[in-house]
Amino acid sequence: MSYTFTESDVAYLRSPAGADALAGLAERPLTDPIADVTAARAVAGDRYAAALETALLRRKAAAKLATPDHWLLSDAALQQATPTAVAALRATRFRGRDVHDVTCGIGADLAELARVADRCVGSDLDPVRLAMAAHNCPGAPLVRADALYPVSVGTAIVADPARRDDTGRRRTDVVPPLPDLVVAYPGRDLAVKCAPGLDFATVPWAAEIELVSLDGTVREACLWTGSLAGVARRATVLRHDRPQWTITSADPDDCPVRSPGGWLVDPDGAVVRAGLVRQYATRHGLGQLDPRIAYLTGDTRPADTRAFEVLDHGRYTEKALRAMLRRHDVGALEILVRGLPVVPDELRRRLKPAGSIPATVVLTRIGDTPTAFLCRAHPGLPSGA
Repeated sequence: MSYTFTESDVAYLRSPAGADALAGLAERPLTDPIADVTAARAVAGDRYAAALETALLRRKAAAKLATPDHWLLSDAALQQATPTAVAALRATRFRGRDVHDVTCGIGADLAELARVADRCVGSDLDPVRLAMAAHNCPGAPLVRADALYPVSVGTAIVADPARRDDTGRRRTDVVPPLPDLVVAYPGRDLAVKCAPGLDFATVPWAAEIELVSLDGTVREACLWTGSLAGVARRATVLRHDRPQWTITSADPDDCPVRSPGGWLVDPDGAVVRAGLVRQYATRHGLGQLDPRIAYLTGDTRPADTRAFEVLDHGRYTEKALRAMLRRHDVGALEILVRGLPVVPDELRRRLKPAGSIPATVVLTRIGDTPTAFLCRAHPGLPSGA
């Protein structure tokens, strides 16, 4: 179980003594728990657990936050925190405005808002997270307040309702509930961060729903209202090493349904979740195999998207697929399924491919016909993403 921080822990970690202790621990590999506890006791005394937990969390935060060596954070707060790249994207819509982050937590969104907003303030109910935010976002005004009881006037509102409890476990609901949050800020422009799996039918008040992915993983849905909103649906794709791109429901969607070409294309998850597959296909000159299936096809592939070079295809039965694998000397086999009641691991065990060539099989449905594609995969992602 992760360490539970107190306000006095945070006060210590923000002090010169705490900063020195953290600097000392940062020089250690932190791979030997017994030796690390001994070292933490030597530099932090009775506060060794808070110091060691912070040092470990800063290492863990490197995959999410731009400057993790500066941050104070808890494990549960880190799990909920918005990745810096995503927070920076959201902040761009608040440039030159007054904004209030009503669930600021440790300040992951607030730090980016403070860079671009005219004025911004953060609030939260948790005094420990507020104390951490004071360190992480120096200069930003902070107040302890319930998100459902407004303490600002005339500001745009940013909210990130909690989807995890204090131990980091996922909740079955969100706090504060979305309907209550909307009622609390009538007439105010809102940006509400939600899980990408949200049933969008439950948020008819959202003028725009934006799905955001980062390095190939769909990170969130952001619900926009008022003057912050632009289009009904938007998918924004972020990569750390490439320019971002976006596609919207206002883009053309007149792609054809066509026979299989030389490539199968699997659009980014943000595009699929936002319901913008046809817009994406039209932009890149692709067609749909079936209007109900997200796989696209064409004679070329977009460079930054996962795609599969088609080596062979035909009607899917296990017998026919087994023969196809033998014909192409397939050994190591990835199986992807969309639209068919097939369990990949169970099918792979039954097929027992014994050849020498690695390949990917894509099983899907074209109309009423179950279809197998034997492919060579091309990730379209930077190595290690």
